[in-house]
Amino acid sequence: MKIFMFLFFILFNLSLPNQAMEDENIVRGWAAKGAKQPLELHTYKVGPIGSQEVEIAVDYCGLCHTDLSFINNEFGLSQYPLIPGHEVVGKIVAMGEQVPGLKIGQTVGVGCYADSCMYCHDCRAGNNNLCEKVALTVGHPGGFAEKMRSHWAWTIPLPETLDISKAGPLMCGGATVFAPLLEHVKPIHHVGVVGIGGLGHLALQFAKAFGCHVTAFTSNLSKTEELKGFGAHRVISNKNSDDILEAAKSLDFLLVTVSTSLDWETYLQTLKPNGRMHVVGGIPEPMEIPALSLLPGKKCVSSSPLATPTQIFEMLEFAARHGIAPQVEIFPMSKVNEGLKHLEEGKARYRVVLKSDFDFLKEEK
Repeated sequence: MKIFMFLFFILFNLSLPNQAMEDENIVRGWAAKGAKQPLELHTYKVGPIGSQEVEIAVDYCGLCHTDLSFINNEFGLSQYPLIPGHEVVGKIVAMGEQVPGLKIGQTVGVGCYADSCMYCHDCRAGNNNLCEKVALTVGHPGGFAEKMRSHWAWTIPLPETLDISKAGPLMCGGATVFAPLLEHVKPIHHVGVVGIGGLGHLALQFAKAFGCHVTAFTSNLSKTEELKGFGAHRVISNKNSDDILEAAKSLDFLLVTVSTSLDWETYLQTLKPNGRMHVVGGIPEPMEIPALSLLPGKKCVSSSPLATPTQIFEMLEFAARHGIAPQVEIFPMSKVNEGLKHLEEGKARYRVVLKSDFDFLKEEK
């Protein structure tokens, strides 16, 4: 009998590591089970970690309009159950054997992209965001979860001086507006920003820190003092053409952060010769731009997707150096549906961030 009990004890304890390993591959997250449905607590399994993957225990995750678009299947790409979240901040808890330069316990961020092929021409040139195989973070389980995974190249270490509760929106919104400023703007330039929301209020801060003279175009002049606090030297109403033309021929660079059609011809008149209008908002309708609005002043219209890993790294360093951060409203992740409603109703000032609180939730039965 004693021998039997001893053998049973040995076999039972030998089984524990396998059971623990299996439990470690079970993750809880907040999932949409269908288009336009509220998110529900969802348990799912993840496989063994890839050789170049990083696993992050999520502390905070920003809530972006793109998350709403994927939840509602506005792009026709969503697959359910869908775990949104692409403004992730947390600590590394596991890594593949081929991950360079990162370490367990390090605080990192992940933005809209979680993977790219790493061998195409664009990836080799450092333009991983242009890779044909670039993978959206919301294309697989994202940051509305206990843990998420990404390729090491898209896992960006956070400067120690950044407030991690505010760092999430920098990984998407901050990087999106920083990259074109870095590529096209000089400190002597006059910069305009159209749409002072989640993207625009960060663009004002970055442009001011670049040393530029900054003009904010807004539909709500009651926010004038607040926008000046973000960095605007001048605030102009964008409700009609006459108001917009207060800035006629004064701007070297005009950053458009909105996702709606505008009076493009009037906005082009705010540019100096050689001026540039740059679009980062996902405008669904065709943009009607007469060639004669461009030719005489040698003006141009450009756009850019989300930033490269290098640009994200540089943006975080710049933000830490200049004390740039989004203005956020924090919701516990268990209140994610309230946060989504707050964002959808246009009440966010100016970004919503979810704080992980899975430790306080009961296991899903």
